Amino acid sequence: MSTEEHRFPCDTCGADMRFAPGEGQLVCDHCGNVEPIEASGYSQSVIRELDFKAALASALPEQEIEEKRVSSCPNCGAEIEFDPQIHAKSCPFCATPVVLDTGTQRYIKPRGLLPFGLTEAEARNAMTRWLGALWFAPNGLRDYARKGRKMDGIYVPYWTYDADTKSAYRGERGTVYYESRTVRRNGKTETIRVQKVRWSPASGRVARWFDDVLVLASKSLPKHFTDALQPWDLAALEPYRPEYLAGFRAEGYTIKLDEGWVDARAQIDRVIERDVKFDIGGDRQRIHQIQTAISDVTFKHVLLPVWMAAYKYRGQTYRFVVNGRTGRVQGERPWSAWKIAFAVVIGAIAAAAVGYLIAMQEQGY
Repeated sequence: MSTEEHRFPCDTCGADMRFAPGEGQLVCDHCGNVEPIEASGYSQSVIRELDFKAALASALPEQEIEEKRVSSCPNCGAEIEFDPQIHAKSCPFCATPVVLDTGTQRYIKPRGLLPFGLTEAEARNAMTRWLGALWFAPNGLRDYARKGRKMDGIYVPYWTYDADTKSAYRGERGTVYYESRTVRRNGKTETIRVQKVRWSPASGRVARWFDDVLVLASKSLPKHFTDALQPWDLAALEPYRPEYLAGFRAEGYTIKLDEGWVDARAQIDRVIERDVKFDIGGDRQRIHQIQTAISDVTFKHVLLPVWMAAYKYRGQTYRFVVNGRTGRVQGERPWSAWKIAFAVVIGAIAAAAVGYLIAMQEQGY
């Protein structure tokens, strides 16, 4: 199986064209030629789900598998797909130099993706505004980020899982009531109300169909980074087409399908627990047992757009990620030692001034 090359030569000058975020077309930066991406005519419902059990048994049809030429970053472990003519570059996740391996690996093909909606300039502006709001960030880092190298547009891999669930539960329903009590405080007798809870047995069944439970399929970025980029407009997923990757890179997944299901199942269980509490009702709920039967589990591999910057500043790497659709920003928070020290000094002066004024008032001045 040959490696798929995401290159689209310009019909006018032969230079490589790239996908223009927000425009839905390929553009040539060399001569300005524009080629619209033909509408697929498909709705999101046609992005076919794959059978989970068949994938675990390595029984997926061969057309759902592809080979990619990737390299593992020795620092963060990211699996980056490289163009065939590229053999070395810096890792976009942590700025570590990476030399491409000559081997290939087998992956489940992506079924859909969200095309980039923001340009690199728009993403950079969003990141600069985010840094500007961090008062304790070093000024030098903000300047470096503003003048530094361009951000990388990367499609990050995710799994989505669908499942039908039916759950039986046992628990207790709590009803709040109040009792009056007489107490003595400061030599006086008072009547107070004391809250009590009356518990009664509860049991029942809940059912829910889960659609597109989203799980990050990469270990290269901290999960709290990518979680904070949500929500993703998954209803706008497009069937996978290589044209959308023109001018961008895609990361290969490093969290396998069964590993992702562990995370998905945890998300599913949390929602079921919430459903059970709602079904129990009352003012309080206790859950003793939930037994869930899960069936019709399907999945798909999708790619979501992220603009990324990894800056080395005074020997330390700072990473920033921007949602390629909404402009939401997350990153490693940098701290300026002198700004923190200045704030501490100002706080101490302010506290001393307040203490002095209070002391003067107490003395009648």
